[in-house]
Amino acid sequence: MAGALRRHGANLVGVPTGLLAAAAFNDFPQPLQIRGVREAHASLFEQLAACDGASNSARCFQGYMDITFNLRALPGHGRTLAPRRFRASYLRLLKGWGYNANSREGAVLKGWVENRFGLFPTFHKKPLIHYASPTWLTYVEEKMASRFHNNTIYQQLDLLYEFCQWSITRWFYAGRRHVTLYRGVNHFLEDRPLPAMPHPRMGNIVAHLNNISSFTADRNIACEFGDYILEAQVPAAKILFFNDLLPRHPLKGEAEYLVIGGDYRLRVDYL
Repeated sequence: MAGALRRHGANLVGVPTGLLAAAAFNDFPQPLQIRGVREAHASLFEQLAACDGASNSARCFQGYMDITFNLRALPGHGRTLAPRRFRASYLRLLKGWGYNANSREGAVLKGWVENRFGLFPTFHKKPLIHYASPTWLTYVEEKMASRFHNNTIYQQLDLLYEFCQWSITRWFYAGRRHVTLYRGVNHFLEDRPLPAMPHPRMGNIVAHLNNISSFTADRNIACEFGDYILEAQVPAAKILFFNDLLPRHPLKGEAEYLVIGGDYRLRVDYL
């Protein structure tokens, strides 16, 4: 894959994109913050600091998101309900991703990672290899769809990431830099070994992952999604979302993690 389509120089997390994309960063990760998010929403993080557990923190976060971005369904007045304008929501994006990572919702998530972390996607419906190719233009059209950009959706995702990182540090993985996660695949179109394919049965490889990918904490669940099982030591700093983060979300049941991509050292097993 052409290097120009792997990353660009600009990001909002204060680490050079080349380093952020490298396996070396994953070996020795450092905390990441999206510039200005916690400062702009200081009241949320003050409320979170007063919470006495992960579940209360999550309810506080979702209540703040509902109010700040007007995500609650408004009750109708009279006998009929007035038509409600579609409001883009981080929960709608998670739902769309759960159905199909190559959906329009998936394109928006990949576009957010591109914008905030400087990492281009490598796959959306098909491999993304050249600028101005039909596949690349489809991705750009879908990531910029006005349907999902009418409610500051990138700011919603910024807050989801920052809340996830706060929760990891406070409640879930305090003191840990890595989480062991698994991914089941049948092919290597999205997860590209560098520089060659792995041994057909097992081996240790370095692969360039799509800029956002699904993993699971349960190896048995990963086995349901493909014959190759990828095992990764994922930096906690590269986790956008995981199953236990929120009490209500549409990705329940698969112990799913959404992980920021780049070059990863992987253990590959063949079932």
